[in-house]
Amino acid sequence: MRTPLPAQVSPPPAAPATGGGAAAPDKRRGAAEKAGAGRRDPYFDNAKYLAIVLVAAAHAWEPFWDDSRAATALYLFVYTFHMPAFIMISGYFSRGFTFTPHRVKRLVTGVAVPYVVFQTAYALFRRWAHDEPDYPVDLFDPWFVMWFLLALCCWRLLTPVWERLRWPVTTSVVIAVLVSVSPDIGHELELQRVLRFMPFFVIGLMLRPEHFALVRRRSARLLAVPVVLGALAFAYWAAPRMNHQWLFLRDAAQDLGVGAPTGVAMSLAMLVCSLVLSACFLAWVPGRRLWCTALGAGTLYGFLLHGFLVKGSRWWGWYDPEWVHTPVGMVAVTLIAAAVVTVLCTPPVRRALRFVVEPRMDWLFPRQPGRHRRSPEAAASGGTR
Repeated sequence: MRTPLPAQVSPPPAAPATGGGAAAPDKRRGAAEKAGAGRRDPYFDNAKYLAIVLVAAAHAWEPFWDDSRAATALYLFVYTFHMPAFIMISGYFSRGFTFTPHRVKRLVTGVAVPYVVFQTAYALFRRWAHDEPDYPVDLFDPWFVMWFLLALCCWRLLTPVWERLRWPVTTSVVIAVLVSVSPDIGHELELQRVLRFMPFFVIGLMLRPEHFALVRRRSARLLAVPVVLGALAFAYWAAPRMNHQWLFLRDAAQDLGVGAPTGVAMSLAMLVCSLVLSACFLAWVPGRRLWCTALGAGTLYGFLLHGFLVKGSRWWGWYDPEWVHTPVGMVAVTLIAAAVVTVLCTPPVRRALRFVVEPRMDWLFPRQPGRHRRSPEAAASGGTR
């Protein structure tokens, strides 16, 4: 996912230090990063690919909510961390964003334009596939997965602000918690989601290669085992008791039938759980080059395109056969979702659809001196602009 939704060998340009406002960059670290900027770290490509597979699988599991407690528990477990982890990686590769002509062009062509194109495409698809001829094309009401591109655009525009605040993470958490008990914000522009997922993006901005090195230690991988097992057990306990709408971060606490104190507690609890499970996920991501490593550069394609099949499969009755709602059926659906999103991340699909997902649009932007080649940070961030 420019991601979106998004290295130890080749990190992006260094951002200001996290703790004391706008500190001067570390020159030695900057030189080292510049030296390795042309190389890709397979760890992050693997992380992006595995995250997008989890996104597609979780979307494919939604019709199984009421089939079994185990299926619901698995859905709750994955939904707790798959987007937070993706967003933190997106934030990590947004470090140092400034309003230079080249970066503004990348934001417009790599985020804003795909949002307009696919928000329109999803509306037209819904008109045709779901027999809703009057469904509006509304750019201010993102539908399904499109909220992420809108959020990514907003978060990235605010990057210079977050990198200059004294306590950026704390500030973003306070905003997210306050929003969680503010029903008057409503659903316009998905502001609930944009602001409540924002702490994960800000945390990603503040991460450094040494933080990823910590979770990649063998001790961290071993510690993740009991944590994940405990989380699965808790999800199984919570499955019949918890409203799964808490996971989507799109409704205020009052809209879910609880008071402000409970809403604040739930928001903080969900934040902590998401961070812990995201760390467990990142601890298990392989750091070596695998068969799927190259697919990490195409996760934006998989993210934007898999939604057509996810929604169409329900509208066209693919979940209607009884065998689908069995353990074997759920496994089959999971494998199909993983296979489809894998294909959508492949180079042939990227070449065919680059004109809408990553348009060059040179006609709109004047040529910048020294920008004839792709920038090192673009190469390091995963290939998408």
